[in-house]
Amino acid sequence: MADLWPGLGGPKISYISPPPSETWRRTWPRSIAILGSTGSIGRSALAVIEKYADRFEVVGLSCARDVERLAEQAERFRPPCLAVLDAAVAEELRRLLPQGYQPRILEGAEGYAGLASLPQAGTVLSAQSGGAGLAGTLAAALAGKVICLANKESLVLAGDLVRAICRRTQAAVLPVDSEHNAIFQCLAGRGQEAANLLITASGGPFFGQNRKTLAGVTAEQAMRHPTWRMGTKISIDSATLMNKALEIAEAFHLYGVPSSRIRVLIHPQSVVHSLVEFDDGSLLAQMGAPDMRGALANCLLWPLNKPSGVPALDLARPGQLTFHEADTEAFPALALARQALSRRGGLCVVMNAANEAAVELFLRGAIGFLDIPLLIDAAMREHGAAHPGAMGRPFCPPLAAESLSELKDEVGALAARITRLDRHSRDMVCQLAEKDGSK
Repeated sequence: MADLWPGLGGPKISYISPPPSETWRRTWPRSIAILGSTGSIGRSALAVIEKYADRFEVVGLSCARDVERLAEQAERFRPPCLAVLDAAVAEELRRLLPQGYQPRILEGAEGYAGLASLPQAGTVLSAQSGGAGLAGTLAAALAGKVICLANKESLVLAGDLVRAICRRTQAAVLPVDSEHNAIFQCLAGRGQEAANLLITASGGPFFGQNRKTLAGVTAEQAMRHPTWRMGTKISIDSATLMNKALEIAEAFHLYGVPSSRIRVLIHPQSVVHSLVEFDDGSLLAQMGAPDMRGALANCLLWPLNKPSGVPALDLARPGQLTFHEADTEAFPALALARQALSRRGGLCVVMNAANEAAVELFLRGAIGFLDIPLLIDAAMREHGAAHPGAMGRPFCPPLAAESLSELKDEVGALAARITRLDRHSRDMVCQLAEKDGSK
């Protein structure tokens, strides 16, 4: 099935990893660890796993604080290992687990990394929210796992690093994001014929509005996504189109294409998940009902094509399918992503961290909706001014370690560098917001 891989080594597509091994493809049931099992992606994944219970063995589940839901999942699937945010959450979880069931409970970032690198886990679903998901993704890649990647921030923060690790360990990445899973399917076996990648966006709850009408929107309004039911942070990202900005960066690293070959189209019906334009000018689209179980089943069962539980798409129901150019004046996030990718030097780390910090401030009512991209832009400008010599270079240099232990140490040092810049950028946003608020 390697011929169905998007394409390795260019010239048009240079996918981030080699395909999964023949052994992994033929081994059933597949053992899986899920990072972020209590979130919407994790719950949808477990629904697919339950549908094909004879094909999967759940060996690890994790969450941050939602211990009641994690306890319910753990009781149903009985994995030998769980992971949570800290010791206090771990103690609460122990009290909720049924008598006689005593799994190993890991804690913190090291615990998530430990869950991702469990020897008995052949597959890891990386579905934690935000930059917190990076540690698990890196650990899974270092352990040579097949990574079903739903945490786009892992590539936004460290795409070059993940690519380099996959090259060394033969870890494989399967994209769960509905847009990138759609592109992955469209490129299968035809990657080197691809001219452009077209990522679709619903437009969020404020499609068609201008900056004047956006000035006074509330967090409650921003959470009302017209199509998808998602977590708080990703819902706000969808409203600002930062979700698509992050997906531009994700596509850049997944497929090895310049941002100039990645377009975003507003498609309010959310039926066409993404498209690929080929050299002859033709377009190939992947279409389906807006339900994450489809993309998850495609990754978890790859290369098999099995029903996911999502009803077949009835094209007569939406009535018409429409496409629009994104309004980059009202929604400047897309331009910020292209700037970060062109200038490099850690700007993607700054952009992501600044966005997460600004979204938290918005949810607390400390800033307005339009302040989110303004603060991200300001943080990126300050970082560029402070580090002019770093612009134009990758934030993570090529890996030099030879042994696996040295590789882990080198990746750990680079991850710590990313973490420091992440924290600095968050602090910078809070300071900028406080300074603006005091005027």
